[in-house]
Amino acid sequence: MPNIRRAFDLISEATQLLRPEPARLTISVTPSFATKWLIPRLQDFMADNPLVDLRVLASESVSSFQADGVDVAVRQGRPPFGAGLIVDLLFPQQIIAICSPALLPIGTAEIPAAEIQHHVLLHDAHNLWPEFMEKAVGLKMTAELKRMRFNQTSLAIDAAIAGQGIALASRFLVAADLAAGRLVQPVSGEMRGTQDFYVVMPRKQRHPEPTQAVRQWLLDAGERPPV
Repeated sequence: MPNIRRAFDLISEATQLLRPEPARLTISVTPSFATKWLIPRLQDFMADNPLVDLRVLASESVSSFQADGVDVAVRQGRPPFGAGLIVDLLFPQQIIAICSPALLPIGTAEIPAAEIQHHVLLHDAHNLWPEFMEKAVGLKMTAELKRMRFNQTSLAIDAAIAGQGIALASRFLVAADLAAGRLVQPVSGEMRGTQDFYVVMPRKQRHPEPTQAVRQWLLDAGERPPV
């Protein structure tokens, strides 16, 4: 019996030695991108990439590929980002207004454009409401009667879901909430922004094969329906 047990132990040890170690990669994203887009898809990522041990670094500040050990980043901005980087467009910045269905007038699908600025307007750090009203709605903003400010877009989105006012967000960040009916567009207009979202990684990678797999997964997931 001891010999049989020892044989099984040897088989188990050999199996562990043959099993490849997962590649440890770090992806740098903003907190809003992490909570509203990446985290709901992490289960799919793990299923598609079982040999990647992914570390999510969520910060508003731009992380360094070298100093912070970042392998892949999703960054919002305008290229060029640097000669030593590979850059792919992930999402264009399409800004829309969003709110809870409870804020819509009874029996209507939208809020009259002239009435928008009389609601509580939920601001984030980008402060796009004046530009949005002019370009997407066709009205100049007068003095706001009520406003609420957040330092992250995800917080403004959550406040909108809770019925606390009308927020602005990139369409892809709220696509799942719109599809589920948690949010609606109180006005049909949208504004094309200049700060698109890109997948960025250094040309010289520490772990080329898994890094390329993460990059491709991000680009493929960006084309799938919202989850």
